[in-house]
Amino acid sequence: MPRIYIETYGCQMNVADSELVLGVLEREGYVAVDDPAAADVVLVNTCAVRDHAEQKVLSRVGELKRYKQPGGVLGVVGCMAQRLGARLLERVPQVDLVVGPDGYRGLAELIARARGGERSAEVAFKSWEHYEDVPPVREGGTGAASAFVTVQRGCDYRCTFCIVPMTRGPERSRKLADVVREVERLAEAGTTEVTLLGQTVNSYDDGTHDFADLLRAVGAVPGMRRLRFTSPYPTDFGERVVAAMAETPAVCEHVHLPVQSGSSRVLKRMLRRYDRERYLDVVAALRHAMPGLALTTDIIVGFPGETEEDFRDTLSLVETVAFDDAFTFRYSPREGTPATRLKDVVPDHVAGERLERLVATVRGIARRKNVALVGSRHEVLVEGRAKRGDLLQARTRGNKVALFPGPDAWIGSYRMVRFTGTTGSTFAARPVGQELAVVG
Repeated sequence: MPRIYIETYGCQMNVADSELVLGVLEREGYVAVDDPAAADVVLVNTCAVRDHAEQKVLSRVGELKRYKQPGGVLGVVGCMAQRLGARLLERVPQVDLVVGPDGYRGLAELIARARGGERSAEVAFKSWEHYEDVPPVREGGTGAASAFVTVQRGCDYRCTFCIVPMTRGPERSRKLADVVREVERLAEAGTTEVTLLGQTVNSYDDGTHDFADLLRAVGAVPGMRRLRFTSPYPTDFGERVVAAMAETPAVCEHVHLPVQSGSSRVLKRMLRRYDRERYLDVVAALRHAMPGLALTTDIIVGFPGETEEDFRDTLSLVETVAFDDAFTFRYSPREGTPATRLKDVVPDHVAGERLERLVATVRGIARRKNVALVGSRHEVLVEGRAKRGDLLQARTRGNKVALFPGPDAWIGSYRMVRFTGTTGSTFAARPVGQELAVVG
């Protein structure tokens, strides 16, 4: 049987798409392998959000080409493939095929053509494509405790810095009944936690149901004890959605709420659909409905025209909200986005210095909050072995990561632990109440 190797870069949506690609190819007799040297087909699933991500992928493709066997295929799929299309074939002669996120259904045929010497790019958007008939081959296998479930593809928002509408196409939502059926199958196989995925996931609308309906329906699936979602858009947290979050026990007490900037002036230039005050109103509504809610965010520094005063507004918002963590980035110009036409570019050294100050502020707040949690007890889902040391890695409902000793048999189960220390980002913990520990 032909062997397929996939490397994935970027967001959770790309992880879910790689699982989908494996599902498409498994039906054609392909077997996944963990070593590119053992593969007949090597695919790189790519991210295009920042230039650095694309450069990293190009470098990796250059490394992977040495594993290409006679008659073998090297392909690039995902957002970078969608953005560059046939230009990528010209840029990297060793690449045989380039396939965007809506073209995975035809992968087997494209691979067969590539084996016959035909190089091709498939980057057409398909507004109807949700791959409903393709069971993903999920990381961790059937019955894994946690799974990603894509509920929405594409994006209709046009933030001036963002490439996603050009790489993912227009927004479209799966039917609620289809999502619920998928979650029911997962629960029957032993999955107890799902993360709903979408580019602006809380704008979900299948024509009949909204995101509040979806949360309640998925949260009611028997055996589903934890429900997460990412990434939402701040102003799509209407009263119905906030109420559904508070009233659905499975919904976890964590929201990743991208802000991008704390300056209303910069937010307007970004074409975000809120200003500083509106964002803070959303934070207040969420925290009122779900006391103890953990909040994380995305922040860009150095957006064209950002002044020192604008940046100080960002720092003050970070301090006001007291985020549990933040993904922080320097602005990265993306070809074709409106922001590239703005002339008042922030010098690299200024953006770099601001990023350092922002990271220090975020880490300081996160550390203070985490130190205050030392000694507290939490239910955690054991996800697997930690990357370093002979420890298990587990996660709370509030998205805090805990490391503690334990056997492999605990992986996939829920345990009660007490936090005994923190590095500032993760926690050391110890299991407590062993006779009550296994709660799922």
